[in-house]
Formats: sequence, structure tokens, C-alpha cells
Amino acid sequence: MTATPAYGATAPDSGVNPLTIERRELRGEDVAIDIAFCGVCHSDLHAARNDWGRTNYPFVPGHEIVGTVSAVGSGVTRFKVGDRVAVGTTIDSCRKCDACADGEENYCREGSTGTYNGKDRIDGSPTFGGYSKAIVVAEPFVLRVPDGLDMAAAAPLLCAGITTYSPLKNWNVGPGTRVGVIGLGGLGHMGVKFAKALGAEVTMITTSPEKGAGAVRLGADHVLVSTDKAAMRAASRSFDFLLDTVPVKHDVTPYLFLLDRKGTLCIVGMIELMEPFHSGLLLQGQKAVSGSGVGGIAQTQEMLDLCAAKGIGAEIEVIPMDQINHAFERMEQADVRYRFVIDMETL
Repeated sequence: MTATPAYGATAPDSGVNPLTIERRELRGEDVAIDIAFCGVCHSDLHAARNDWGRTNYPFVPGHEIVGTVSAVGSGVTRFKVGDRVAVGTTIDSCRKCDACADGEENYCREGSTGTYNGKDRIDGSPTFGGYSKAIVVAEPFVLRVPDGLDMAAAAPLLCAGITTYSPLKNWNVGPGTRVGVIGLGGLGHMGVKFAKALGAEVTMITTSPEKGAGAVRLGADHVLVSTDKAAMRAASRSFDFLLDTVPVKHDVTPYLFLLDRKGTLCIVGMIELMEPFHSGLLLQGQKAVSGSGVGGIAQTQEMLDLCAAKGIGAEIEVIPMDQINHAFERMEQADVRYRFVIDMETL
């Protein structure tokens, strides 16, 4: 085992502070990575504070990881020392069920192994995330960061990026598709960029005209202010796909009126009990409400390659490691445009 500097939580109210963790010695299929940047996800905050009631302490957040290969195991064939690589939310799975065979390791029948707050499938040790100097990950779950893609701006792609890219691809969004992105934050701003890159006609749906202007700068074709009742009525049945990125509990009813026949509203931000809605809104037009998590490894690599080809990155604010608790506070107040990234050289 190798002692590794990190930042983590020791209790729900401890905040995230310096500690030392143990990283395993290389197995044959392992890639050791020196972490350069780690994105800050809302899930990091919720897990650190045990908001979902399943955090094991000590706990090290971080599942938007980019860095360089420092060593490889004897069986590694795709990576060498010095390669630019990335790690997302999943670092292992059963590798044999139908979901894994389909490249959707994140939906593994046996449950995927999380980058943090999970258990190693071989020795049962806890998994610790990217708020640390280094990490060791099995080769099948390591991604290549293409040349030309900024490392810091790439970090949030490993969660916020793939969380929005995956449903757009899985619901065949492309030229001729009328897409509405609900909410402009860490997820929403990537949804706008990806929907536009895939050729869709993109509308930002927001409560804030100011955020709408920001969305236009990111590539949105139109802005729909959801508090404008006349505008919402005029937009009835005008969308094929709605990407709902709002992270807090909210009523989806007003948005269901916006769906055209056979349209789909896909939830990617809200993780809790939903407000009830009338089923008639779905029956009248074969509409659907769906959900989507992150994508699998192959789809995440596809996304990174697209970002390199089209010059897409997250809009970020880079912070030193010792500012993470303040960043959590700002994130709760939506005081970031649009994603924090930690410079791990400051650890």
C-alpha cells in the first residue's frame, strides 16, 4: 500500500480536510495516475454530508478526475507512462452481465463500483475519490484524454458532461430534433453545448432571463422563460426532447405541456421523490417521463473524442484544494459559472 495525501470528510459535519489514505500496489491490469485536476460535483457535497444516508467515513470525494499515467501493471496494453488519462464515476463492475456486455457498466446488474464510497471487488477495501494526489484504477475503466482537450476543462466532462451527453445520444438527438434544456447550471450548460454540437435546435428553459442570455452565448438558439405564462402557452407541443437538469425537487407538469406527440422529458438532475403529475398529460400524445444516469466507458470516450474534435469543454472556475469547503458553500448558493475544478498541484 502507498500512503497518499488527500482531502476528505470524517463525519457529516466535519467538512473536507487534509488526511492520508492508502492506495493499493499495482495489480496486473492497473494504471496508476497522478491527478492533475478534479472537478467538484454536487454529489461530492451530498455524499460528504451523508445527505443520502449511505456514506462510509473516512470519505474522499471526487469522480471527475484527469491526470497522467505514472505507472502501469504488467498486463496493461493501452496506456503507458506519461499518457493523459481520465477517470469518471465508475471504476469497476462485474464485467459479465448484459449491461456490462452492452458497454453500460454504470448499470451493472451486480452494481457498479463507485470511484468513491464503494468497495474494491477483489479485496473489499474502500474506494477513495479524486480529491487526492494519485489513484489506481483497472485499465478497462481508464479513459484517454485526447490531445488538444484542456485538462482542467475536461474534468467536469467525466460526470456533468457524460450525464447530459448520454441521454441526448440514447434518445437519438440530432439534426431536426427540437430540444429544450431545463436549467442552466453545471449540467445544463453542458446539455446546451452537446445538443447544439449534435445538430439539434436548442432552447434554454429557465426562470432567469439573465441565465438565458448566458445560454445563448453557449450556443442556444432560443430562450424560454418558464415564469412567463404566455410564452409557455405559446410553446405548447413544440419540443421533441426535454433535458431536465434541475437538481432540486420541482414540478414537471408545466414542462409536460411543452412536449410534442411522442416527446420525452428526461430527468438527469433531480434525485428524490417527485411532485405528482396527471397521467393524462402523458396519455394525450404518447409522451414519456424518463431518467438517465452517467454513460458507460465507451460512450464516455466517444464524448471526450467529440469534445476534442469540436472544441467543447466545461465552463470552469479553478480553485486551490484548501478552498473546497468555501466552494461547497458557494455551490449551494449557485454561485459558480458553471463548475468548480480543483488544481491538485495545490494539495
